[in-house]
Amino acid sequence: MSLKVAPSVIAGDQAELGREVRAIDAAGADLIHLDVMDGHFVPNLTLGPGIVKDLRPHTHLPFDCHLMLADPGRYVETFARAGADRMAVHVEIPGIGDVLRAIRALGKMAGLVINPGTPVAAMEPHLGDIDFALVMTVHPGFYGQTLIPEALDKVPLLRQTLRALGRDVPIQVDGGVTVDNVIQVVRAGADEVVAGAAVFKAPDYRVAIQALRDPVAGA
Repeated sequence: MSLKVAPSVIAGDQAELGREVRAIDAAGADLIHLDVMDGHFVPNLTLGPGIVKDLRPHTHLPFDCHLMLADPGRYVETFARAGADRMAVHVEIPGIGDVLRAIRALGKMAGLVINPGTPVAAMEPHLGDIDFALVMTVHPGFYGQTLIPEALDKVPLLRQTLRALGRDVPIQVDGGVTVDNVIQVVRAGADEVVAGAAVFKAPDYRVAIQALRDPVAGA
């Protein structure tokens, strides 16, 4: 399976998000990654469900919503109505199992996110309730950070844990992914990468997305 690329619109021109979404769709993106931050779980504020709804007509690609929220269960239905296809929530949130099940009950794909400082063991009780996993390779809150190489060690460990449970779900990596380090991400076993600055700060989005995929053949 080839590596899927999910450009994160947080790195795009915030005054032209509709145009940016259309542009990365035309450039060959697999998913549209939408970072949702509440200023509580992470020290930043970004888009809400109203923006997700407004962006929905601009593409048929799946909306991959990363909910960095202190109380995600309060909002999953709203984001589902707004057009989210996938919603990822953090294992660090108390009662997250109920939130994962609520996302799936809405007919959406549920993802479980793990921060760099959290052990993979924290995910184990919930791996039966997910459709994908997300390994953070930076501390969430701001794009443009440098990838933490040690965080990639979670990817093969998580894969091993999933297989032991008879689960085969995609593993996504998010944080500091560039054309220079994506080969490390691929070799760790990732199926999907989130890329912000690596795509949106490049002069040609199509070339940038393809460059992220290129290492797969030689990995």
